[in-house]
Amino acid sequence: MARGYLCFLLHAHLPYVRHPEHESFLEESWFFEAVTETYIPLINAFDRLLSDGIDFRITVSLSPPLVAMFQDEFLQSRYLAHMSRLCELAEKEVERTRNDGRFHHLAQMYHDMFVRTVAVFRDRYGCDLVRAFRKFEEAGVVEVMTSAATHGFLPLLQTEPSAVRAQVLTGVEHHRRAFGRPPRGLWLPECGYYPGVEDVLREAGIRYFVVESHGVLNASVRPHYGLMAPIVCRNGVAAFGRDPESSKQVWSSVEGYPGDADYRDFYRDVGFDLDFEYVKPYILDGRIRIMTGIKYYRVTGRTEAKEPYQPRWAAEKAALHAGNFMFWRNKQIEHHAADMDRPPLLLAPYDAELFGHWWFEGPQWLELLIRKITFDQDIVKLMTPSDYLARLPVLQQATPSASSWGYRGYNEFWLNGGNDWVYPHLHRAARLMKELVERTRGERPDALTERALKQAARSLLLAQASDWAFIMKTGTSVQYAHRRMRDHLARFHYLARAVREGRIDEPRLRALEVMDNIFPHVEPAAFA
Repeated sequence: MARGYLCFLLHAHLPYVRHPEHESFLEESWFFEAVTETYIPLINAFDRLLSDGIDFRITVSLSPPLVAMFQDEFLQSRYLAHMSRLCELAEKEVERTRNDGRFHHLAQMYHDMFVRTVAVFRDRYGCDLVRAFRKFEEAGVVEVMTSAATHGFLPLLQTEPSAVRAQVLTGVEHHRRAFGRPPRGLWLPECGYYPGVEDVLREAGIRYFVVESHGVLNASVRPHYGLMAPIVCRNGVAAFGRDPESSKQVWSSVEGYPGDADYRDFYRDVGFDLDFEYVKPYILDGRIRIMTGIKYYRVTGRTEAKEPYQPRWAAEKAALHAGNFMFWRNKQIEHHAADMDRPPLLLAPYDAELFGHWWFEGPQWLELLIRKITFDQDIVKLMTPSDYLARLPVLQQATPSASSWGYRGYNEFWLNGGNDWVYPHLHRAARLMKELVERTRGERPDALTERALKQAARSLLLAQASDWAFIMKTGTSVQYAHRRMRDHLARFHYLARAVREGRIDEPRLRALEVMDNIFPHVEPAAFA
């Protein structure tokens, strides 16, 4: 019998980037890169484990915007066009490096990887990666969580409770339609918790959520087991706290595995290293250099002089680090099990995009870790939150404290001098949306008014996405974030005025429905 449990959780989220009004759009490459470098490599790892008969358990949180992009035919076709260009560039690289022993084998590696990626995306899963995660969930090896509708940062939306309710209910319903079953867990965006949000989660049928470590440690009642067991709110919804030790070994810029000298360097890319005229046909607008995903160098060290990447060395290091991670989790379990009357649980959540996109060897490391846990030890067992609640349903009752996993642990990253201007606009729009819904509730609005209300709800939800405030704080793509915020609020107020005045321009409404087509089954009543 295992002495304790490890819950490995990958949170996958991207902002909704879809721009049919343009021939190509730079920010759509965020989605394309993540599919190629993170989601398909993880799917390949899970497929190999499943085909080898390995009974593993892992939790994946897929945000509703990401699920919507997975299933969007327009983005699917654009992704295939993107991969066609990438395969062509890789073919040119194979030829260009033919007499260069340092890089030719790497060019061939990328070419083969891109060809296999297209085969997985198009041929195995019919361009819809939701099918892959549904398969893994139905096989009992992956538990899929959801998140708030557009990853809105709920602590800063609670001024208007209807906004929080709409974010949660819309996200849960979208997940149910995509996966054919309701989610049991909900990832609070940015782990942003405030006391009382569990009531909305309970209304939506959610059984558990995740909070940052201090959210549990500073709970209303001191947690008897610390972070080694979840607590349960007064209404029966469980809160799992993040284990900082397991996170530090992967995340830390000083101690974390991804910074090892033998791993692939993220920043050295042929999109910036090679002659501009050579790479120009393979970047979206033909003017701005961007990452292509073809990277020939390893981290090497804290130096600008990088050495060529050696895949065999990186694979050996990934195996070593998987063993090291397992060793320390075993030590943790043994240490805490001695003082507990139940098996300790280590919850290790990470941004999914770390695996593959930022840390090229991450999916390989994760697969090796799962194999080592399965065959090389008997102290720790992989488990999902739902597994734990089914096995150990009696929990200590306590209310977590307000918290997030952002800078300094609270709301500062999403509320500061660079983005605080957005919230009065969001709160005013949420109040107006609630008034519109309640005003039309008893009037049985006609079909056109109902469409306009639904589109107003979509515009408001998209404006509430935490991504825009996050981008404004980090200083990357700030103009894009400002434009998205302004555009969605402008569309919302245009539609609200049209509904209020009873003058709806159907062609313009239809155009907005094409541009912002997320959540086709959105219910404006969620804002009531």
